[in-house]
Amino acid sequence: MQSPRRNTEGRPLGTCDPSSSGSPAHGGSSRFEFQSLLSSRAPGADPASARLRASESPVHRRGSFPLAGAGSSLAPPPQVPEEDRIDLNPSFLGIALRSLLAIDLWLSKKLGVCAGESSSWGSMRPLMKLLEISGHGIPWLLGTLYCLSRSDSWAGREVLMNLLFALLLDLLLVSLIKGLVRRRRPAHNQMDMFFTVSVDKYSFPSGHTTRAALVSRFILNHLVLAIPLRVLVVLWAFILGLSRIMLGRHNVTDVAFGFFLGYMQYSIVDYCWLSPHTAPVLFVLWNQP
Repeated sequence: MQSPRRNTEGRPLGTCDPSSSGSPAHGGSSRFEFQSLLSSRAPGADPASARLRASESPVHRRGSFPLAGAGSSLAPPPQVPEEDRIDLNPSFLGIALRSLLAIDLWLSKKLGVCAGESSSWGSMRPLMKLLEISGHGIPWLLGTLYCLSRSDSWAGREVLMNLLFALLLDLLLVSLIKGLVRRRRPAHNQMDMFFTVSVDKYSFPSGHTTRAALVSRFILNHLVLAIPLRVLVVLWAFILGLSRIMLGRHNVTDVAFGFFLGYMQYSIVDYCWLSPHTAPVLFVLWNQP
C-alpha cells in the first residue's frame, strides 16, 4: 500500500493547517481575536488600530465590548419623575382605598338614573329637583329668620335662634370641607342647580344631606309631633339624600358622609345651646325693636 502523499512540510495532503485563520473547525476566528488582543496589549502598539482590529473580529458584537473611551461621552439615562413612576409594591391601605373609590364611582353612576332627561328615570327629574329645593340652605335661612321675627314667645325664639345657629354652622363647615377636599362632582351631573356659589362646584360632602340630617334631628328633638309626622321627617331626610345620587349631583360616599356630618353637627349645637342665660346679649339685641 502506498503511503499518503505529503506536502513539502512533511504533512499529509488533505489535512488543514491548525494555524490557518480561515478554518472554523480549528477555531481560526478565535485565534485571530486572541492575536488581535495580544497585539493591542503589546508595548508600542497603536490603540486606534487595536480597537479597529477588535471591531472587525467575527465574534465581536455591538454593545458586548464597549470601547473604553465611549463610556465617558455617553450621558446617563434621564430619571423618571416621581409622580410618573409605577409603585410595584403598593401598601394594603392604598389598594383598599383605590378599590373603594372605584366601587363608589361605579355605584354612583349606576344609581344616577335621573341625571338627564334621557336617563332611565328621566321623567322623575322634576320631582327630584323639587326635593333639591326643599333642602337648599337659602329657603331654610329665610324661613327661620321670618319665623324668628314673628315669634312672640321666649321659648319659640330660643328654639329658632338655635336653628339659625345650626344652619349657619352647617354652611360654614360644609364650605370649609369642600374647599379643603376639592372633589369634583360626578361626570354625568348637569350643573342646573337652583342656586350655586363658587364652592358648589365641589362634591364632598353633600350640603343638602348634611342639612337634611341636621334639621330632621333638630325637629325630632324640639318639636312635639305625632308618630306619622316623625316618620315623614325621617323619610324626607333619607329620600333627599338619595335624590342627590339619583340626580347625579353627588357620589355615594358624599351622601354617606353628609348624613354623618349632619348628625354630629346637631351634637355641637346641643352642646353650645344658646339661651338667655348662656347668650343674653343676643336675646337682648333681638328684643330691642
